[in-house]
Amino acid sequence: MKAVRFNGTIPRYLLGKTLGKAAPSTLWGGASCTYLADLPEETLPGPEWVRVRTGYGGICGSDLGAITLSSSLYFVSFTSFPFTLGHENAGALVELGPNVKGWRTGERVIVEPILWCRPRGFGDLCPFCERGEINLCQRTGDGQLAAGVLIGNCRDTGGSWGETFVAHESQLYRVPPSVSDENALMVEPFSCALHAALSAPPDDNETVLIVGAGTIGLCLVAALRAIGSRARILVLARYQYQADSALRLGASEVVTSVQDQDYRSTLAQKTGAREVKPFIGKNVYIGGADLTFECVGSDQALDDAMRLTRTGGRVILVGAPGITKGVDWAVIFANELKVSSAFTYNHAEAFAGRQWTTFGLSLDLMVRGMVDLGWMITHRFQVDDYRSALKTLSERSRNQVIKAVFDFR
Repeated sequence: MKAVRFNGTIPRYLLGKTLGKAAPSTLWGGASCTYLADLPEETLPGPEWVRVRTGYGGICGSDLGAITLSSSLYFVSFTSFPFTLGHENAGALVELGPNVKGWRTGERVIVEPILWCRPRGFGDLCPFCERGEINLCQRTGDGQLAAGVLIGNCRDTGGSWGETFVAHESQLYRVPPSVSDENALMVEPFSCALHAALSAPPDDNETVLIVGAGTIGLCLVAALRAIGSRARILVLARYQYQADSALRLGASEVVTSVQDQDYRSTLAQKTGAREVKPFIGKNVYIGGADLTFECVGSDQALDDAMRLTRTGGRVILVGAPGITKGVDWAVIFANELKVSSAFTYNHAEAFAGRQWTTFGLSLDLMVRGMVDLGWMITHRFQVDDYRSALKTLSERSRNQVIKAVFDFR
């Protein structure tokens, strides 16, 4: 089968870091860590595993961070090489292990990609998995599998940038007939946003700022509205097509940084903040949003999120950050900001009087017509054209990409 692979060896990494800035195509042309391979299918790791034929494999910002060698190296310790990329997925069952019950081949499924205690073969769960917080599993390098936080960065499972991959039965979700393949693919990114929204639901009289209008930022607008929030939602986007999408999903107002070079002052005015101009350095704001979701992970976005949140306000990190160089932590210190993070999704979401898995709640909201995100898939590629896909994404603004996928259907 054909699959896009990532092999993090020191020579490949150094070559990509040396040549990638001057010639970005080096990063996905085969000489660096990312390349197209023809592979045998992975064997089922155990009798409770299944094989999934990929329908859609989504291209996530974290995948691009790995390919461009810009991600934090923190996760290298929890990764096994070489691996097939891709954790966003929608597909169908093509093989069942002998102990898999209640499923049949041909069924449409999505796979929750976290490789927590159960897929790793542990009967006794770690304290976090026992509470349903599988995103915080303490055994991501142990058990019957090689290291890997997710399907898509573990060498034993494959990933959705390949024609097939394998999954444990505990990771399976049946796709209801009313949910399209496109919406099914969007369950994973939407669940990241939904987990963040449920971790800090705003009061209806509060002002929420979402920094970033990529896939996750847009999904956060949808998630807040889907759980019934009537808060005022301001979105900081870069481009007009992102702004249009945010308004479609329920944003109250959008500011675009490309069109408005003084966007911080504009947002300050919209939140009633007072602007203080020091004799040198960035302006300081007294006041701001009550709750800010940072959905980019870049130094500038992190700094903006802190500066534009009111004294005593909350900042939730949803975009994957790395080692920062341009974030002024004095803002956090002086304003006693409450900074936390929302990492992927879990099995312990409290909503409407019961506990849900994030994937299960996402599907339920889609079935009930509260969420429709399939239109966000704007670009489809064959896996053979992976270089074209990555080049298109490297010019995201010119190509107006919201969500790109590999289409194996």
